[in-house]
Amino acid sequence: MKYNKLVDIIIILGLLLAIFVGVVTIKHYRETASKQIESTSKINFVVYLKGVTLTNSEIPVKKDDTTFISIRNVPYTDLDVVDVVYSPKMTAISANNSKGYRIVPDASQPHTYDIAVTVTDTAKITKDGAVVGGNKIKIGLPITLEGKTYKLTGTVSDINVEG
Repeated sequence: MKYNKLVDIIIILGLLLAIFVGVVTIKHYRETASKQIESTSKINFVVYLKGVTLTNSEIPVKKDDTTFISIRNVPYTDLDVVDVVYSPKMTAISANNSKGYRIVPDASQPHTYDIAVTVTDTAKITKDGAVVGGNKIKIGLPITLEGKTYKLTGTVSDINVEG
């Protein structure tokens, strides 16, 4: 008998709590997820691919192409490639007069490149930053770019929200 009364009291308290949360939400004392979105805007972000080995020296990611991205190993969508900048792996050597150094291509890694790929998407802008595919886009976020002939993993290194 006591067990049934305890269960009834717990159910009534749960219903009262749900009603309280509903009233607080309706009166705008509590923000719901849709209220946190301040705007929607175009976003460009740079994915930095460090130490990519390519034996044919042709960069597989092309400007004005599309690439499929995965954010934190979760498939997202195809995005437009706005820009691609690449350079061979570099190293520092001392200058002839030994008062400085020079930056030269690393002869020990002749087929290794660092690539910066800029992609664009429409993002939901919140007070915490831009959200793409349910993920906050922040510097350091792991991103995988995938095309017909490549699957490269890098990190977000720059974010530009337009407008």
